[in-house]
Formats: sequence, structure tokens, C-alpha cells
Amino acid sequence: MRGKSFKDLDVWQGAMDLAEEVYRLSKNFPKEQRYSLCQQIERAAVSAPSNIAEGHGRRSDNEFIYHLRVSRGSLCELETQLLLAERLQFMDPESGRAVGEALHRVGRQLNGLLRYLSNGNTGFPSPEPRQPTRASQWTP
Repeated sequence: MRGKSFKDLDVWQGAMDLAEEVYRLSKNFPKEQRYSLCQQIERAAVSAPSNIAEGHGRRSDNEFIYHLRVSRGSLCELETQLLLAERLQFMDPESGRAVGEALHRVGRQLNGLLRYLSNGNTGFPSPEPRQPTRASQWTP
């Protein structure tokens, strides 16, 4: 995975989009949830792209695979928290469905990248063309 930035990975871009959606969704939760379930949901959402970036930055395929697995765990945690929020009626079912679809899309991307790397491949897989997001346009 050398030579390109983590920002070039579709899975990182998708995870960033997901985190953004989650933050927008959690703004509508009841105020008393601000420092409990909201905070946990937001942390799990941020953890997914953060671990992808951290793993990529380690410059080792084994470390990258480890962090991709941690990111996948964060998605499972996020899904559980969102299901609880939906049960507690903190969000409307349509919003929950849209975020759930985005979450599963990122999960499929993570699984595909993990399979790719686990088969001994190195370097970036061929990406599908994608419109740049606000997050992918930022350069430190």
C-alpha cells in the first residue's frame, strides 16, 4: 500500500462520508443523549476512517490488515448503537435505513480490501472512478 495516500482509498472516503452522515443524524437525538449514546455513536463512526488511515500510515501490510479489522469492529459497534437508537425511537426509520446502507457499503469495501491484502497482494487495487468528496480534497 505504498506510494499513495490513504485518502485515495474508496473505503476511507466511504467511511468519512458515513461518519459525516452519523454526525448529522445524531444532532437530532434527544439532548439528554448528548453525552451517552450520541457520543458513543460518534466515536465509533470516527474510529472507522481513523483506523484505516492509521493502518495505512504504518507502512506495513500486516499492520494495515490489523487496523482494517479494527475498523470493521468499529462498524459492528456503530451498527449496534444505531439499532439501539432506532429501537428507542431517537431517529426515524428512513434515516436509520440510509445510514445502515452506507454502513454496510463501507463494510463490504473493508471486507474486499481485507480479502485483497490477505491473498498476498500489495499496492492499491484498481479503484472505481469516484467524484471527490470534501474530505478527499483536503491536503495537509
